[in-house]
Amino acid sequence: MKNQPLADRMRPRSFDEIAGQEHLVSEKGIIRRLVSSGRIPNMIFYGPPGTGKTTVANIIAEKSNMQLYKLNATTATIADIKEVISSTDNMFADNGTLLYLDEIQYFNKKQQQSLLEFMENGSITLIASTTENPHFYVYNALLSRSSVFEFKSITAKDCVPTLKRALEILNSDFSDAKTASDETLYEIAASSGGDVRMSIGILENAFYVSDREINADTVKALLPTALGCFDRDGDVHYDLLSCFQKSIRGSDPDAAVFYLAKILASGDMLSACRRLLIIANEDIGAAYPMAAVITHACVESAKATGMPEAAIPLANATCILATAPKSNSTYMAYHRAKEDMDRGLGSVLPGHLRSHPTGEYIYPHDFENNYVKQNYLPRDLIGRKYYEFGTNKTEQAAKAYYDFIRSQPDKRK
Repeated sequence: MKNQPLADRMRPRSFDEIAGQEHLVSEKGIIRRLVSSGRIPNMIFYGPPGTGKTTVANIIAEKSNMQLYKLNATTATIADIKEVISSTDNMFADNGTLLYLDEIQYFNKKQQQSLLEFMENGSITLIASTTENPHFYVYNALLSRSSVFEFKSITAKDCVPTLKRALEILNSDFSDAKTASDETLYEIAASSGGDVRMSIGILENAFYVSDREINADTVKALLPTALGCFDRDGDVHYDLLSCFQKSIRGSDPDAAVFYLAKILASGDMLSACRRLLIIANEDIGAAYPMAAVITHACVESAKATGMPEAAIPLANATCILATAPKSNSTYMAYHRAKEDMDRGLGSVLPGHLRSHPTGEYIYPHDFENNYVKQNYLPRDLIGRKYYEFGTNKTEQAAKAYYDFIRSQPDKRK
């Protein structure tokens, strides 16, 4: 038993024992409420390693009395999935079969499509996990049939109680009485970057090489790079991405490419890709419409080549965005519109715009300049202005055309 990794021995057996993820597994957490209701949908879990995805799947299987099978997409094949289905046909599985597929991003489109048949005929309930954003890596048809849940990095504070329990177990195993201050446990938790399994492994190694007290110096000596990768709150990762975006927004290519280098050095190319795609649309937007196209091409090139060559197109996109004209006009237009929607406005759609119109829709292309005066907003929002043209050259040119066509006489027949 002592030879089994401590993290496996400590794996939570109930939702209450899980560190963090309150939004999912607390009394009011959505996954816990689903399980309590007896409704187990197909699910996709995404988030960093060591945040409880596998553990939650185990607990769901136990709580629902479903037969649990586990596969890892890095090595599994379609034949393995069919073997799981075949084995369920030859055994009693009154409460259904739960297939936990780890690292689903390594399944290609055809392999992911093969799951749909078994999901739709009820042969399996699928829980797929990934460390990547599923909207980039999971087939749309599979996404549409699943509930998606994000697992967040565990804060150092939430991880400390788990480390205290781990130290108690180690002392019990070896009839010892070694100690560690709360500050040291916090440092261990912070060094893991939100990965509970990693933090337990760090503590376990420190336990073996310490005399009476496990201290921060021992931890640093064991893992000199671990503590340098994350700050005390374990959120340097997010701070780097924030610095990256704000440097581009502030038109500083030197700072932006520096932060890109740090992000790529941490091994998180995909976060840099996602952030660049957002920046192109949020911070440059209509001021330079081609920025989104160029950035998408650079990101796809990076994904196709992989590191270290991926740094070349990503640096290209970074410097282009940092030196491009800036505008958040479209981003702000969306948020103004969403505020009205959240207030319940615009619920009755204009009759003449519906697929089965209840009024006369006027076809703009039948008129000069392909424009005719016509209302497009719901009645209670007529006259609302969400989009405000930026002061940059591109948007001002668009504004000039916009003002021109709207200044023409009403040419409706």
